[in-house]
Amino acid sequence: MTPTFDLSPFTVSASPTNSGNGLVSGLPAELASVGATPSSLTLTIAGETIGTRTLSASSNSATVFQGVSGASALSPGMFLNLDGAIQPDGSLLATRIAVEDSSAINDSSGPLMVVDNEVPLLTLYGRTELGPLQTIGGQSGIYWDVANFDFSNAAFNISGQFTNLQNLPFVPSFNASNMVAGQTVDITSADLSIVGPTYTAANTITLVPQTINGTVVASQQSGSFTDYSVSLAPYDLFPTLAVQQGQTTLLTDPTQVEVYVDSNTQLLNSMALAPGSTLRFYGLVFNDNGTLRMDCGQVNDGVTTSQSNSRNGRVTAESQSVREVRAGRVTTTVVTRSH
Repeated sequence: MTPTFDLSPFTVSASPTNSGNGLVSGLPAELASVGATPSSLTLTIAGETIGTRTLSASSNSATVFQGVSGASALSPGMFLNLDGAIQPDGSLLATRIAVEDSSAINDSSGPLMVVDNEVPLLTLYGRTELGPLQTIGGQSGIYWDVANFDFSNAAFNISGQFTNLQNLPFVPSFNASNMVAGQTVDITSADLSIVGPTYTAANTITLVPQTINGTVVASQQSGSFTDYSVSLAPYDLFPTLAVQQGQTTLLTDPTQVEVYVDSNTQLLNSMALAPGSTLRFYGLVFNDNGTLRMDCGQVNDGVTTSQSNSRNGRVTAESQSVREVRAGRVTTTVVTRSH
């Protein structure tokens, strides 16, 4: 693999509206400490590799609080999901602070890999992991990318990051009966275990926004939204994971997502939003009676995904470039997945 990194500066706006001008969206964090005033916060966020780092943040009278009454209700150890504006000093001014589970001990965020069809168990690939995490042989703080969760008593939520759910031309729903492998979620728990048959009990499972990369094949008007039919590559998470045995097949066509764009969607694409264009779409992906539908919050130019190491017609690896905006900087990440 010979990745190419394209780095370019961007201007941070005083009132950013998207990732292109300084808005950080859906940042999972643990509250490390509260300052002399409740509006001054120190966050622990997932580091560049294994481990964590700290980030200074603050709130003001315009900050929207979800799950708690306000800044005074925040306490160290809570897990937060934040949107905010990058400040000149690299700190974050929170525009939204959500607390899904004030009693959680651990928090893991990432894509669902398997949803079992016989027992209420799921497997999560933890892209970000916060809290003490697993305790194995008396040793705590062990990070393990893949964890199994018992969701029989879990509370199911939808991220409050988007405010137009009630306007969608379908009923957005996320629960134990319609979640599917490939959706990105945030799971809170009291502990983590990698040793069966004891599985971690999930306290809350929250559907959070994710990015898909695909080619537009058609479009049509649907109420106040434009519905773009987007074809995914066959090695994308949804089509790849949908064919696994041992889970209920819930998707009619896991290679296609209906993407709904309205006036709230940030259009940062230079390529036309039209059939034939390859684009990236960021939003909440729902399983609507077997059809994948996304409430889209942002559109960017797509990324051409190359295949390599093909042996006997089988693809054994892929490379995909993903542009991320993090507090204080822009990073380009190249991800390699094995098949």
